[in-house]
Amino acid sequence: MKPKNTLGTVGVPHEHRARLLQAMATVAATQGLAAASIAAVVAEAGVSKRTFYEHFVDKDACFLALYRAASASALRTLRESVQPERPWQDQVEHALGAYLAHLAAGPQLIRMLFVEIHHLGPAGAAVRREVMQHLADYMLETINACGVVLSPTMAMAAVGGIHELVLQAIERGEAARLEELTPTASAVVRLLAGVSPACGGTQKSGPPKRAV
Repeated sequence: MKPKNTLGTVGVPHEHRARLLQAMATVAATQGLAAASIAAVVAEAGVSKRTFYEHFVDKDACFLALYRAASASALRTLRESVQPERPWQDQVEHALGAYLAHLAAGPQLIRMLFVEIHHLGPAGAAVRREVMQHLADYMLETINACGVVLSPTMAMAAVGGIHELVLQAIERGEAARLEELTPTASAVVRLLAGVSPACGGTQKSGPPKRAV
């Protein structure tokens, strides 16, 4: 079974490029990235090797582009779920629920992406950090717009924690149930923003800490 297409259209404006990315998703999810070949990807996409090399220098570059495209599509879902009129705690919980549901809609693809990115050395680490920074930036924009001072360090810590929760769920074979992580992921963000759920969502006493 082919993995569900959760790439959207962000970052894939060219038809052949989009087909190659979806083909990479299908082949890598079925065979694993190490066993996937460019020949298999182009056969799945219905294009020539020449077309492949017009867009990507090698297999790893294609996979990294797939990771970026899938992450951008999920981040777009996150941003579109923000409801500015609601308290920031509600905004974050609603948006994280939508984000995790988006990931869960393509469990085979997400499982492959989250695991395989760790096998691509420095290049994979750089793209992973880039994606995590985009998520941290979203948290800073959403939470600090409501007057709460969330530092960049704490925003990245929240993203890292949520990422590990997702990885654990994938390892347990629960990729299709990621939405169930929403309450825990939201609690992580609240606590790192210095807010205690037991205090009715109010910020801890004392002046806000300066962003790190």
